Amino acid sequence: MSFLKGKTALITGAGRRVLADGRSGSIGYGIATAYAKEGANLVITGRNMQKLLDAKEELERLYGIQVLPIQADVNKDTDNDAMVAEVIRQAVEKFGGIDVLINNAQASASGVTIADHTTQQLDLAMYSGLYAAFYYMKHAYPYLKASKGSVINFASGAGLFGNFGQSSYAAAKEAIRGLTRVAATEWAQDGVNANVVCPLAWTAQLEKFHKDYPLAFEENVEMPPMGFFGDPEKEIGRVCVQLAGPDFKYMTGETITLEGGLGLRP
Repeated sequence: MSFLKGKTALITGAGRRVLADGRSGSIGYGIATAYAKEGANLVITGRNMQKLLDAKEELERLYGIQVLPIQADVNKDTDNDAMVAEVIRQAVEKFGGIDVLINNAQASASGVTIADHTTQQLDLAMYSGLYAAFYYMKHAYPYLKASKGSVINFASGAGLFGNFGQSSYAAAKEAIRGLTRVAATEWAQDGVNANVVCPLAWTAQLEKFHKDYPLAFEENVEMPPMGFFGDPEKEIGRVCVQLAGPDFKYMTGETITLEGGLGLRP
């Protein structure tokens, strides 16, 4: 397949993580794999350089694309504006432009109530999620405008439904959803597509939680109605592939919810 051959996608939080059975074990790596299978060249960022290098090795070897790994961590102690501008500069220098920006990276403290939350925990969620999305969108905009490209951001059911113990995560995700809607309004005249995906996926982190704390898993993780969780590559990654295509321009500004492989619910 070559749906995205010749295109360049920048994906944050896309270091290699796999499940026990070898499948993609994180949403970012699942998206990267789906894009690689469609022939897109990739710029991937993350905090762990070794995971990025592992992703580069596997994706280039299996799919014959080019991958540029860049270590980057948006946080309150960094000049984030300059750091993200440098990521974009390297991406454009390497590939000549950017066609798709996918803001997937997000860190947070889960299971902590509002009353017990610290400022540091709030900062962690806001900087890694909201501020990262803002800076990447700001600096990628001229190149997305030139390519009439796509922005795909990630929100969450935690914000939509108010999940217990996820206050900072939910707040960051709802802010990202609002930011994306504004981008859809402002950038529509430039032909730039902007969408939000709210995924529910079986990841390596969730797999480890299930293995280490089976009772807590049963009490806190609700199985989707279809009886299985979304696959990071085959469902969430494929949604992101389709959102980069011209046939989905009409969906600009909408929220896509993917629940356990059920499909799309605009």
